[in-house]
Amino acid sequence: MNQNNKLVLGLIAGGVLLLILLTFVVVLLLGISGGIFLGDTVAVIPLEGQIAYGESNILEGKVANPENIKNSLKQAEEDPSVSAILLEINSPGGSPVASEEVMSAVKNCTKPVVVWISDQGASGAYLVASSADKIVASPSSIVGSIGVILSLTDLSELYQKIGVDMYSIKAGEYKDMGASYRDLTAAEEKMLQEMVDQDYDYFIHLVAENRNLNESYVRSIAEGKIYTGSQAKDLKLVDETGGKKQALDLAARLGGLSDSYRVITITPSQNFEDVINSLSTNAAYALGKGIGSFMEKGAVEYNIR
Repeated sequence: MNQNNKLVLGLIAGGVLLLILLTFVVVLLLGISGGIFLGDTVAVIPLEGQIAYGESNILEGKVANPENIKNSLKQAEEDPSVSAILLEINSPGGSPVASEEVMSAVKNCTKPVVVWISDQGASGAYLVASSADKIVASPSSIVGSIGVILSLTDLSELYQKIGVDMYSIKAGEYKDMGASYRDLTAAEEKMLQEMVDQDYDYFIHLVAENRNLNESYVRSIAEGKIYTGSQAKDLKLVDETGGKKQALDLAARLGGLSDSYRVITITPSQNFEDVINSLSTNAAYALGKGIGSFMEKGAVEYNIR
């Protein structure tokens, strides 16, 4: 090998070495400044409000959309800087389907997931919490409400008193089941009760499976009852009682992190246009409902005459 080739190879080797050194220095500096966390991070994902399909807005309050929660979990899962996840729950529950969807997403996470129940984690929100690796609840929080409810209203007597004649033209014997202008028949009540009972049994099965508890035991403490965080711990519905710091520490330990772990919060992004569209849709709905109500009253009055 001649002198020129040796010089070229030396320059290449020196350049590669310098590049590696510079890369290491950049990564180190970014890590110190907080730009790269090098796997020493706990990601906090808030779940607040009713669990349902939709978006939070002024008229209906906060909504925990399953898609938003799932996207946040996916982001934490794919981020190499995150070693554990803290799902911060403050929710009364919500749609059975939406709640089960979030529950499945939490259950399928490959990184440790700890749930912290702040004010409340009830009904569907507790179903979500039950699928986590560990649950920490504030001692005075509301936990549980393992049950199913179907609310109906019979306003037929009120309609008669105020002179409203409401009826429907239907195809199908049960099509107006649950309508406010009449009571349920015995057959309809039996049908709905069977549906509610089936959902209740499934709810109990999922909680028992997620918490490694006997189904008969879960049934004995369910019945729609609510408990404080301290009571829930005694009943094995949660693992520990404490505040957010305790829950973060537990998540960090499960993620194999040291005491000097970092914390980031992942929230669904919603731009200004999304907010305006949400408000516009609800305002239009309210206005349309108001106009429709006046038209309906006018028609009713006309029919009465």
